[in-house]
Amino acid sequence: MKTILKSFLGAIVFYTIIPLPLSWGLEIGRIARWTPIIGLIIGGILNLTDFLLIQLNMPILTRTGLILALWVALTGALHLDGVMDTADGLGVTDSDRRLEVMQDSRVGAFGAIAAMFLLLLKFTSLVELGSARYLGLILAPIWGRWGQVWAIALYPYLKPTGKGAFHKENIQLPQDLLIGLFCLLSIITLIMIFFEPQQWWCGIAMILSGLVVTFATNFWFYRQLGGFTGDSYGAVVEWIETLFLCCLIIINNR
Repeated sequence: MKTILKSFLGAIVFYTIIPLPLSWGLEIGRIARWTPIIGLIIGGILNLTDFLLIQLNMPILTRTGLILALWVALTGALHLDGVMDTADGLGVTDSDRRLEVMQDSRVGAFGAIAAMFLLLLKFTSLVELGSARYLGLILAPIWGRWGQVWAIALYPYLKPTGKGAFHKENIQLPQDLLIGLFCLLSIITLIMIFFEPQQWWCGIAMILSGLVVTFATNFWFYRQLGGFTGDSYGAVVEWIETLFLCCLIIINNR
């Protein structure tokens, strides 16, 4: 239990800006398994902040902008940086140079455009979700991070070393995938029972759409790159979050 706790706390420090004392002896070996739980924590913080801003009668556009800024800030822009680096790499026609371009810390035109469209999609999705935005804020971060675990588990890592290599080396199947899946199914079930009992079909739709978005996004990146790097792991998180929000709008409007 002590080792598990150290691993979980290590995941909090690695994936968020939440400070924890290093004297606690944090472990980062198998932290990828905890990412869906980290997503749940982030979603909880976002929903709580959104609720407090509502009590202050803050207009929805300003409130959504602040929530989106907090969403990025909580991770230290870790995944958004991956979106930009991956987009710059994909913008290169010479596949042999893609990894070299992705390693460059400078943001190119393709990276800036990708980040702009992604944030715009998130912003408009959260606004249009209306009363169902709490679903997006709690579920999108979990789906995105479970999708990352899926990419780590099932697709090759492209470099012998790198900031994401240790994730691939330490992943254990099937338990590391099942932790996140259990988290997702539990949260969706609880929401349907206590908050949306008359909309049970929405729970099924959210599960199916989340699975489709996760599998399709990971497969698309795999086909484009031939595998994953630390940057593309981050890109997967952001794009799954965004595409799930778009799917949730369709479900909510049915």
